[in-house]
Amino acid sequence: MNECHRAVTKFVEQPYFREMTKVLNPRYNPPSREALTNHMIPAWYQVERENFISEFRDVKKAAITADGWTSLAQDHYITVTVHYTKQGKILGKVLRTKAVYEAQTGAVVAEEIEEILQEFGISDKVVAATVDNAGNMNVAMKKLQLVKIGCFAHTLNLAAQKIHQCNTVTNWAARVRAVVKWMRKSSMGKTVLKEKQQLLNLPQHSLIIDVKTRWNSLYLMIERFFEQFPAIQAAMMDPRIKKQIDKERLMEKLQSDDLKKAEEFVQLMRMLYTSTLCVSSEKSPTCGQIVPILKKLERHYSIEARDSAFARNIKSKIWTDLSARYQDEEIQTFLEQATVMDPRFKLKMDNDDAIWDRLKTTAVVETLTEAEEVPVPDTQSQRQDEEEEEYDEGHTVPVNHPKTALEELFGEEQDMQQVAPQETQNIGERVDFEIRMYRGLPAIHISSDPVLWWWQKRDTLPLLYDVAQKYLCTQASSTPSERVFSTAGDTISAERSRILPEKADMLIFLHKNS
Repeated sequence: MNECHRAVTKFVEQPYFREMTKVLNPRYNPPSREALTNHMIPAWYQVERENFISEFRDVKKAAITADGWTSLAQDHYITVTVHYTKQGKILGKVLRTKAVYEAQTGAVVAEEIEEILQEFGISDKVVAATVDNAGNMNVAMKKLQLVKIGCFAHTLNLAAQKIHQCNTVTNWAARVRAVVKWMRKSSMGKTVLKEKQQLLNLPQHSLIIDVKTRWNSLYLMIERFFEQFPAIQAAMMDPRIKKQIDKERLMEKLQSDDLKKAEEFVQLMRMLYTSTLCVSSEKSPTCGQIVPILKKLERHYSIEARDSAFARNIKSKIWTDLSARYQDEEIQTFLEQATVMDPRFKLKMDNDDAIWDRLKTTAVVETLTEAEEVPVPDTQSQRQDEEEEEYDEGHTVPVNHPKTALEELFGEEQDMQQVAPQETQNIGERVDFEIRMYRGLPAIHISSDPVLWWWQKRDTLPLLYDVAQKYLCTQASSTPSERVFSTAGDTISAERSRILPEKADMLIFLHKNS
């Protein structure tokens, strides 16, 4: 959409463009650039915005993600996305990509987010926010009284960055980086490496250089180095580049145990890399994944007697950082309940009765709160009116059909069994009944969609279904906001760096939501 808009606004008033459209369709009169940018796009934006507000009236609970971004024109923007469930699907919309001109303190960020939520009429429906681990976001979420989930992808990256504090790892990585860097910048080196890859039947992949600020780039560099090590070693012995290799003393930089360290490093860091991909995906990255992944990482990074000193250093640095995350009691409770409400992972917490007891309390409180907010109709008078209306219209008298012999024997028992629990039990008993039923159901496959599963069980477990919505819509990472930055970068490009922030906001909204 951005490419189309850029092309149209650039060429719509050019003579050759108008001549082309006249040849294609003489009756079509293309709009002017002014009409397109100042009338048609704003009108389209208003229609889509009103459609979203109308759609969101039926949504009970939602969660948001938020993050900041700076454009080429050095304008600072804050992006807020909202996520909710509807008919077995988790949906996400971009609310605003709003230009901000004040220092982004916690109080200011809270005001900006609150203004956006009120503009769309959803401030009372948002239960949680997934944001990065910056201090101003902590303050902002407290002022907004939202459960703050630290972006898990960002948390994993911060833990991975801790290995740069280990001298053993940094010195070894520097030796590998020197070889990779030389092979990448040498045209002859790349040619020879490609020949050796073909000769050794290795994948013809290019070597990767790491960038410290890019997530998982060190892992990707070492993984590719380990994969291509036979080809790299053969290339460095080739007479065409050996003289240059000797001059740079690259062979001396690589030590005998560097390959073994590369293998250990890949084995240790692969799970962290896979976990990052898992919570950064677009399909169901719910916060219920966080606790199971942390438990798996805890087992993976537990130090064993057979570990080398190199592996011990890596494990210690990573898990020391990860174990200090998500320690707030409110956040822990929220994430544990999100885990048990995810049918993929509920069995991982099945032995902890305290979590299920807290879930029961939460379900009872929320059910009673919703019952107080919803006006209860006078069912007795309504039923009386319906009976009177039916009698007045047709003067019909109900006909009692004679019971069969089988109905005489078992009819009364069946009627008692079919009495709905909600008609005979109080809220606490109904919640307890549904929890016992839910715990007795088998866990679903890890690739299944938990949102769809709960939608299919909404009649069987109605109270838990309502509670599950706030956990299912809460994202594990803030990558939805960060994906918007790619669209924002295309919208506010070098050739359109002077575009007004209001128009940029409209274009991003239309691109992501239409």
